[in-house]
Amino acid sequence: MKLNNLQQPINSGFNAQSTAQEVINGIDLSGKIAIITGGYAGIGLETTKVLAAAGATIIVPARDLEKAKKNLQGIENAEIEKLDLIDPESIDSFAEKFISSGRKLDLLINNAGIMWVPLRRDSRGIESQLATNYLGQFQLTAKLWEALKKADAARVINVSSYGHQMSPFDFEDPNFENREYHTLTGYGQSKTASNLFAAALDEKAKKFNVRAYSLHPGSVYGTDLGREEPIDLYIQMGTHDKNGKIKPEVEAKLKTIPQGAATTIWCATSPLLENIGGVYCENCDIAEVDNGQIEHRYDEPSTIRGVQPYSIDLDNAERLWKMSEEMIGYKFEVM
Repeated sequence: MKLNNLQQPINSGFNAQSTAQEVINGIDLSGKIAIITGGYAGIGLETTKVLAAAGATIIVPARDLEKAKKNLQGIENAEIEKLDLIDPESIDSFAEKFISSGRKLDLLINNAGIMWVPLRRDSRGIESQLATNYLGQFQLTAKLWEALKKADAARVINVSSYGHQMSPFDFEDPNFENREYHTLTGYGQSKTASNLFAAALDEKAKKFNVRAYSLHPGSVYGTDLGREEPIDLYIQMGTHDKNGKIKPEVEAKLKTIPQGAATTIWCATSPLLENIGGVYCENCDIAEVDNGQIEHRYDEPSTIRGVQPYSIDLDNAERLWKMSEEMIGYKFEVM
């Protein structure tokens, strides 16, 4: 197993309580251009607001244009474009329009995702969580590569999850054609893939001064990510009572949305990461590798941390890259 030897905390000075605004304090992003998928809801919206306030121009690709217009009202330097990550043609159309504008791309924040949904497939037969949470970001990044390269010191940030701990990537049956579908397994696999993608991309792209990161935003209260989740799963994890209401003592320990967006902002802007990439981050720092020494409890959010070695393994990452090219029918050549 070949891991990035930089995968260890660096004592950033921030922590789980830090907010996105605290992390970006003193950083000027005037003249920078960022694309934030899902940048119109939850921690994506907070990410848009904070980067825009620091001077960046934000392009927000949206599946729901009306919701995006409503939520982004008043943010002057935010532009909205149509994009549906589960639709390969939609990704191509969005990317072609951006590339043809001739603009550079300083920050690509692959934030959008779905969670804990029933078994669905896209038009290619690919399981929907894998298609949306991972393959969509792989294709989008591939098609925007020239603009990233043009920026000189661009960063690609994949908003992943502690959920990667729920499953490694199944190279034999990624689309649940020959195994029983479990929604958490599908979600976990998609997030492991996102981590592996950041590791592989950084390895290939750093010579062009493009760095890549994946991250866990934390256990965040108030997003609509788990809107389709059966309440029984929450009860089973010990976070909700038998009536399906979140336990007050658990809610009190969850991150706010400004805290949930902080690690994204840290990965996007921290000067400490200028010579570091390909790492998985959490709580505004590089995460510790989980070799079984961390005890995890879902009713104690501070223990939901660490990165599984299988999700940052460079051999797995290279294997997944090749498989992803086959799945999207496009060769992502970093050159």
